[in-house]
Amino acid sequence: MTGVGLFGRKKSAEKPAVAGDEATGDGAVDTVADATAKSGPYDVAERPELGNLIDFGVLRVPGIDGMNVRLQSDPNDVIGGIAIEVGKTNLQLNAFAAPKSAGIWDEVRDEIAASLTADGGFADVVQGPFGKELQARIPVRTARGGNHGHAPARFIGIDGPRWMLRAVITGEGATAAAAAEQVESLIAGTVVVRGSEARPPREILPLTAPVVAGQRPAAPQGATDKDFNPLERGPEITEVR
Repeated sequence: MTGVGLFGRKKSAEKPAVAGDEATGDGAVDTVADATAKSGPYDVAERPELGNLIDFGVLRVPGIDGMNVRLQSDPNDVIGGIAIEVGKTNLQLNAFAAPKSAGIWDEVRDEIAASLTADGGFADVVQGPFGKELQARIPVRTARGGNHGHAPARFIGIDGPRWMLRAVITGEGATAAAAAEQVESLIAGTVVVRGSEARPPREILPLTAPVVAGQRPAAPQGATDKDFNPLERGPEITEVR
C-alpha cells in the first residue's frame, strides 16, 4: 500500500494486529467541527468509561464481527495508524496532535485535495456525517507505474480538543451507503485518549498494540516499509497487471 504524503510521496507499511501544545488560547475546539448527524468520535473526557473498546492506546476502537485489523508502523516500529477491513471496505485511522486554540482539518483537507489533484486525481469538498469531507477519485496505478483509471475514496477529519482524527475510506464504503454505515459506526464510536504531553501540530500520536488477555504484546512481526510516513494522504490504489 503506498500513499502520497502531505510533504512528498511516501509509502506505508502494515503489520497484522493481534485479534503539545505549540499554540495556546482561550478558544475551545469542538469535537466535530460542523453540525453533523454523528455524535462521535469522542475525547476520553466525554467517554471516560471505555468498556469493551479495543485498546490501541491513543485510540480505543469498537469491534464488529468480521473485521480484520492491521497496524501501520514506521522503521522504528512506532505504530502510527490502524487499517481495518470490513467486507469489501477498508478504513484507515490516524490521530494527530493539534493546537488548543484551533482545529487543523480545514488546512489538512485543502492540502490533501491539492496533492490528489497534482497526482491526477479528483477531490470535492462535501458535507458528510462528520462535517466537511473529501470525496475523491484516486488514480489507480499499474504494477509498472502506469495509470488505469480512478478509484473512489473518502477523506474524513474530525477536530477534537488538541487532536485530529483522520479516517480514509476506500472500497465499497466509499460509494455504497450500507457499507459506509458500518465503518462510519466505527469512526463514531472511537474514543481518543490524547494525553497531556506537549506536541507540535500534526505530529502523529503513536499507538500501541492491543491488549489481549490482560497483557500488551510487543508489536507483531511483519514487513516494515522504511519510507512509511504517518502524514500520508491515505491508501493508494494499485492494480497488478
